[in-house]
Amino acid sequence: MSERAPAPGGLALVEALVNTVDLGSGADLLDTADGRAAFGVAERDVAGARELRESLRAVCLAHAGHPPHRAVTPLGELLARAPLYVAVDERDGSAALAPADAGTLPSRVAAAVAEALTEGTWLRLKACELPECHFAYYDRSPAGRGRWCSMSVCGARAKMRRYRAK
Repeated sequence: MSERAPAPGGLALVEALVNTVDLGSGADLLDTADGRAAFGVAERDVAGARELRESLRAVCLAHAGHPPHRAVTPLGELLARAPLYVAVDERDGSAALAPADAGTLPSRVAAAVAEALTEGTWLRLKACELPECHFAYYDRSPAGRGRWCSMSVCGARAKMRRYRAK
């Protein structure tokens, strides 16, 4: 639903994973072979990908100051199973955290979170406050106080509801 530009760096993976399900309609990209292929998820690993997705959504909601949408496995618990190591480039000596097993989605997500932490962008990945949406978006507002994935859709709905309630 978001009209915003994708999140920077590895956060784009996290944002895209959270947004694989439309909470309003229930349509889930992980139900399709093409949707799973986009994340390198085998059919047997869909349940784990969904668990990771919902834990990420809960963290994105927390970044926006909202409680979790439902009970989820803590993200730290899931990412603890996805070890990282320090990769050092022999040419220039630069270093970065890299997934020990780059083939698994949790490992790639753990590396993306680590990258975002070091770049100071992790807390800017948020989830839309509308309960029927909760899409992830990267908050580029100067004060970091964005509330909706789309001002023209979710923001307008929230403001209209508030107006009608008066």
